[in-house]
Amino acid sequence: MLFTKNSDINILKEASIILIDKPLKWTSFDAVKKLKYAISTKFGIKQRRFKIGHAGTLDPLATGLLVMCTGKATKLIQGIQDAPKVYTGSLMLGATTPSYDLETEIDQRFEYQSISAEDCQEATKTFIGEIDQIPPIFSAIKVDGKRAYKLARKGVEVELKSRKVILTEFTIETSELPLVQFNIACSKGTYIRSVANDFGLALNNGAYLNSLRRTEIGEYHVEDAWQVEEFLEFLAKFEIDESL
Repeated sequence: MLFTKNSDINILKEASIILIDKPLKWTSFDAVKKLKYAISTKFGIKQRRFKIGHAGTLDPLATGLLVMCTGKATKLIQGIQDAPKVYTGSLMLGATTPSYDLETEIDQRFEYQSISAEDCQEATKTFIGEIDQIPPIFSAIKVDGKRAYKLARKGVEVELKSRKVILTEFTIETSELPLVQFNIACSKGTYIRSVANDFGLALNNGAYLNSLRRTEIGEYHVEDAWQVEEFLEFLAKFEIDESL
């Protein structure tokens, strides 16, 4: 069912799982739309009749693993979404942004020179296990039927409730302050942007997410993923037997 270079191309329309390495600045929907058009066109299927979806959104400013399901495999989406996830990335100390990442401009600055690499390592310990996390106001969560990020962009005050999430790993790879490189393994529903913001608070400082890459979802790894253009080029070289 996992589509690789050795797979029967027909599984794409019947039931397949496609691992995609989402490019920077693409939305997850951009990737779905690109593959939906390419695959449905290849097989002569009307787009509205071709089933494809992704198992877990990635923000436009994040890259990495996006698990796509086609045909009957779309029934697997919920189970894949529920699987644990692993991320690598970096956060910037000494400042905050309203979106907790680079989507919005810095709104506060802090002195960070007194913070040490050891302080950063110690702060990670408070995040391990089940924690209460408030999602960013610039998120797709619905508030009174409207997306929180749409309200936030209009300047509407948004209040989101905390939720329980689980971090099983939060390690600091390098600390060339104010830049901190990290690895995080977590449960579904975890906002890494919120982890970055809360990490700053844990240090009595500020922090925002500088970069993010998803490397794993359950059993699936980004090392096995297709680049979008690579997948499209591979698909284009096949001749479809319309008699099948």
